[in-house]
Amino acid sequence: MTVDTLAAAPSTESPTAETVAKPPTKRAGRKAKTIELTLTVTGTADGEWHAELKQGSTYVVRNLPVAAAAVSRAAGELHEDLATPIDAVIEQARSQQAARVAALEAELDAARRALANLD
Repeated sequence: MTVDTLAAAPSTESPTAETVAKPPTKRAGRKAKTIELTLTVTGTADGEWHAELKQGSTYVVRNLPVAAAAVSRAAGELHEDLATPIDAVIEQARSQQAARVAALEAELDAARRALANLD
């Protein structure tokens, strides 16, 4: 046999690594794209609360008024470690407002008495 005949003849030997089809390799799992959102909630001693939301460095919402009760509920839903200090701040604001209401009621009563004495 000549060299040309040998090349054309089918091989009876086992296939080499080059001729065996390789199974497809598994691609590494796609890493989930993370989205950065920053929620900032600020409150005052008067019980006024505002929220701001940023995506990256862009503000989505600014100076949005929110109720203290909503802040408390949201913190409770997120985690107890967040809810406890926020509820303490809200309770302190509530106590201050109650004291202010009592002082204003006393002032109103005094003004009413003064008005009654003028009649």
